[in-house]
Amino acid sequence: MKKHIVVLTGAGMSAESGLKTFRDANGLWEGHDVMEVATPEGFQKNPELVLEFYNQRRKQLLEVEPNSAHKDLVELENDYKVTIITQNVDDLHERAGSRNVMHLHGELLKVRSTGNELDIKSWTKDLMLGDLCLKGYQLRPHIVWFGEAVPMIEKAIEICVTADILIIIGTSMQVYPAASLMHYIPDDTPIYFIDPKPAIDSRGHLKVIPETATKGMKILKESLR
Repeated sequence: MKKHIVVLTGAGMSAESGLKTFRDANGLWEGHDVMEVATPEGFQKNPELVLEFYNQRRKQLLEVEPNSAHKDLVELENDYKVTIITQNVDDLHERAGSRNVMHLHGELLKVRSTGNELDIKSWTKDLMLGDLCLKGYQLRPHIVWFGEAVPMIEKAIEICVTADILIIIGTSMQVYPAASLMHYIPDDTPIYFIDPKPAIDSRGHLKVIPETATKGMKILKESLR
C-alpha cells in the first residue's frame, strides 16, 4: 500500500502563478479592506462591491496557470497516495492534475444560494445582483468569509489523522481553524514546511525548507524519491 502524503497549501502556493494574497499589503486585498469584501457584513452592506470584487478575482484566475509546484505535487501521486487540503479558493491544483483536493475556504469558480448553503453550482462568468437560485434567492460566491464556519474542517481532521507524511506549503499556519490541522497528525510523522519566511522552527520531526513553493517543491520532490 502506498504511503499517504497529506499536503496543506495556502496563498504562497498560488502566488507564483500570479494570484495575489490580501496579506501582501497590510490587510488590503487588491486595494480593498478585507472586511468590506470578505465578510457576511460586507456583503449585506454593499453586495454590488462584493460581487464585483469576486468577478475580478474570477477573471484573474481564468488568466493564470498552475505553476511547477502544483505539477510537482501531481508527480508525487506516482509513488504516494496524495491528499491536498487547501486554503486557496482557486482551481490550480485541479488544473495541474491533482486528483484528491479539498477546499477548506470554498471555491471561486462556484456559487451558492443565500437561501440554501447546500445549493452549489459551477460559475465561470460574472455574478450579478439578480442572479438567483431556482427558489428565488440571490446567489453569492461559494467562499467561506471571515466570521463564517468552516464546514469542511471535520473532514480535514479525519484526513490528517491518516497521514504518513505531512507537507505544508505557502501558509504561515497562523490562521485558525486551518492552523490546527497539523496537531492532528500522528506522532513521529515527518513534517516538511515550505515557506520563504517560516514562522516556525525545525524541531523533532519537522523540517523547514525556507524557499518559495516552486523551489521548495523541487527540493522536496527529489528527497522523497
